[in-house]
Amino acid sequence: QVQLAESGGGSVQAGGSLTLSCLASEYTYRINCMGWFRQAAGKQREWVSGISSGGNTAYADSVKGRFTISRDNSKNTLYLQMNSLKPEDTAIYYCSAQYRWSSCSITATSYPYWGQGTQVTVSS
Repeated sequence: QVQLAESGGGSVQAGGSLTLSCLASEYTYRINCMGWFRQAAGKQREWVSGISSGGNTAYADSVKGRFTISRDNSKNTLYLQMNSLKPEDTAIYYCSAQYRWSSCSITATSYPYWGQGTQVTVSS
């Protein structure tokens, strides 16, 4: 199974930016769907953004216009560029992967492969 490892989290002031990375042990072009989820303290894990092997992207309304998901197949790495960060973005961010032939899911339980998570803290 594919192994995923996130990095790039940290602490930033509101309005700042961070770029998260997720290194995959498998060729990312062979992974049908990859996505970013986040889980704030005491909250349910929620979908943030996703990208298909074909390059289609989607974003949660809460981050649309501020976050950008991308993939570098030469490095087997998934990225999440996070701009205009808000305190409500504070959470542990996870990258995930699924092998689907159909449209990519936004349900966390449908993703069998997960990274260990990286903490993002945004202060006001």
